[in-house]
Amino acid sequence: MGEQKKGGKPGGAKQLVAIVKLQIEAGKANPAPPVGPALGQHGLNIMDFCKAYNDQTKDKAGQTIPVEISVFSDRTFTFKLKSPPASVLIKKALNVPKGSAVPNKNKIGQITRAKLLEIAKQKMDGLNCYTPEDAVTVIAGTCRSMGVDVID
Repeated sequence: MGEQKKGGKPGGAKQLVAIVKLQIEAGKANPAPPVGPALGQHGLNIMDFCKAYNDQTKDKAGQTIPVEISVFSDRTFTFKLKSPPASVLIKKALNVPKGSAVPNKNKIGQITRAKLLEIAKQKMDGLNCYTPEDAVTVIAGTCRSMGVDVID
């Protein structure tokens, strides 16, 4: 996905200090928690990150986009955007606000294997799977934990 680099000297050796993982709504990163405290403790320029993140995610408005930020010793950073969480994609496909509080008793909807395959293909790079069929099985597990029945 997208990768952004900030600052640093060309050819200089940078040492990785930390990796910060956050889930932020696309186009809405701001210095308020959780972004500010997570990046501030490593001495990063928070507004540089917010501007870069918002620029790269402005076309995905309304989605929660996970980001992995690599922090270097010279207070520079790079970041990679990930695909949205499976639960968010499932809720969007079913058009429901949230999963079931008691998934084994209260079902919130049904989803087809074809729709699961679409979601699995979107998540393939972030899953620990080799084939789309395996990824469908993983996404189906997420559905079960949310109270969604999988139908053929």
